[in-house]
Amino acid sequence: MSHEIETMAYAGQTPWHGLGKALTPNQSLDTWANQSGLNFKIMETPVRFNSGLLGAPEKIHMYSDQKVLYRSDTKAALSVVSNRYQVVQPDEILEFYRDLTERSGFELETAGVMKGGRKLWALAKTGQSFSIKDKDRINGYLLLATACDGSLATTAQFTSVRVVCNNTLAIALSGGKDVVKVPHSTAFDPVRVKQELGFSNSAWDNFRYRMNKLAERKLKDREAETFLRSLFSLPFENNELQKVAPTMCQVKRIYEGKGRGAELASAKGTAFGLLNAVTQFVDHERRAKSVDHRLDSAWFGQGAMLKAKALWQTTALI
Repeated sequence: MSHEIETMAYAGQTPWHGLGKALTPNQSLDTWANQSGLNFKIMETPVRFNSGLLGAPEKIHMYSDQKVLYRSDTKAALSVVSNRYQVVQPDEILEFYRDLTERSGFELETAGVMKGGRKLWALAKTGQSFSIKDKDRINGYLLLATACDGSLATTAQFTSVRVVCNNTLAIALSGGKDVVKVPHSTAFDPVRVKQELGFSNSAWDNFRYRMNKLAERKLKDREAETFLRSLFSLPFENNELQKVAPTMCQVKRIYEGKGRGAELASAKGTAFGLLNAVTQFVDHERRAKSVDHRLDSAWFGQGAMLKAKALWQTTALI
């Protein structure tokens, strides 16, 4: 099986996707860079082409409107972009966390390189956590990712992980932005990004309050089915559920007891359990070319959008 994740490191428990090199906690950023594969520079050079075709003498020309990005270590080409494109270097991803880990109690947990160096990320635990009905624990994280192939703006976002099942969910925090995206047409300013995100205990408390309210919201079977039909944009008049949507049936089975943590008091028959049925499906069950393709989708792609829609719909129930 091919892997989009080229190199990766993690501290603590093995990540839910099962990939990467294990590190002991509290390693230096240099160690993280070396072990995660973020120890290279993204170089650039003007685009050149050879007009010496069909037997004509070789002649090299420069195309001044675009440039080639390539790796400093392997010299492998990464992409062709306009001259206005602002590169975010691998070391900038890790440096973003320096003051957060040294002074604010954050702890790097994963970092790595995807698609041969075209996509880069690091994820840190914020130190914030809470439990729903005593046993269902949720930890807070901050993700920073970028790409140099046009597939992703430099993106910083808060996310949460439900410990019992390692389900991930991007979270919206009041008092700041849930996600900050810096297009590559502008320079990446880490100080400004942190200011826009907003770090406050009251914002995390608001998220905790909403998750607890979801755990208190009991659902009737008809409500859960209506929710899933709306989530997957399925017709309400068709009663042959198995023929209409195998995907919806899979999520419904997770919600009804097949999911990890589905029998906990916080999840059984509740809006919180329904939300986590969707996140488990996206993170662990949804068909994908490989584990790393699933990770990419769950964080940045269609999977992330489906989870965001599910969060919005469950919040509407309360």
